[in-house]
Amino acid sequence: MSVVQAFLNLSTAFGLSASAGLNAYIPLLVIALVDRLTDGLIDLQGPWVWLSNWWTIGVLAVLLVVEILADKIPAVDSVNDVIQTVVRPAAGAILFAASTHTIRLHPVLAAICGVIVAGGVHAIKATGRPLFSITTGGTANPIVSAVEDLISTITSIVALVAPYLVLALIIVIISLVVRWVVRRRQAQR
Repeated sequence: MSVVQAFLNLSTAFGLSASAGLNAYIPLLVIALVDRLTDGLIDLQGPWVWLSNWWTIGVLAVLLVVEILADKIPAVDSVNDVIQTVVRPAAGAILFAASTHTIRLHPVLAAICGVIVAGGVHAIKATGRPLFSITTGGTANPIVSAVEDLISTITSIVALVAPYLVLALIIVIISLVVRWVVRRRQAQR
């Protein structure tokens, strides 16, 4: 495997894990269906082959419907976010490990990366959502939730079909963070 392919696999893993931070079941369902219905776009191997089993796909679809409905209702969405504090990082760990299996990244390291990425995105989402609820009296919750679901879906698909775009986004984000840190340090002087 080439170095470029390894970076693209890592980009896919980061994209899928970040997507799981918004909605755990969308990227899981996407990779399960893509593995099951296509040839070669993603190849779940070894301990991850169970993800593309029709029973797993059915359970993921039901959980996705429950998640989508629960996340649209004010107050219920807050309870759902508490529950998802465990589910989304776990999904991120599974996605990162399953998508880096081909580059032989140690499964524990992959799982830790997935937990950090999905957990970080979820923490930002769970922190920001109450602000929308309070400032709009809950009326914006369905819209914000639908946008999050759309972003999760698009990110999952892009991570699989165009991982170089995810890599470019990662580079942009790192550049912005470095720039922010440098400016803060300069302002402190």
